[in-house]
Amino acid sequence: MNLAENILAFHHYSLKVTDFDVTLKFYKALGFDEVHSWELPSFDLKKGMMLYNEKINCHIELFDKDAEIPTQGRKRNSDDEFVENSILHICFTVENAEKAREEALKIGAKDLSEGVFEISLANEKRSVEVRNSLVYSPNGEVIEFLEKVKF
Repeated sequence: MNLAENILAFHHYSLKVTDFDVTLKFYKALGFDEVHSWELPSFDLKKGMMLYNEKINCHIELFDKDAEIPTQGRKRNSDDEFVENSILHICFTVENAEKAREEALKIGAKDLSEGVFEISLANEKRSVEVRNSLVYSPNGEVIEFLEKVKF
């Protein structure tokens, strides 16, 4: 069995959060529920939590800000304009991208797209029209709300 055959499904995103309670409240408002929590003293992890949204069959894992968990990227140096990492955003399919953005702003998100983007993703064979909006969660990760589209 090769690796592609061995993979069964996507499971979760893992986030190191600056304010655990605010981030937990935000993701609960997006429909995620706590399914398990733990500590790992060997990684200085005081609080780890797995959240699950049954409707979309998606997990998100939260770690407290002081956890020494292996991660991609690196800490920002004082002279860096910004640090660019490999994980760019979390995307949720929605019915209405503008309504999702507005509701996210009400529960603590910060606006990134200032409305809805209508973008044509084209190549030589075809064009896929997308409508989306973007916010920063209270923790700072970028969240994309993408209206239903078939790629």
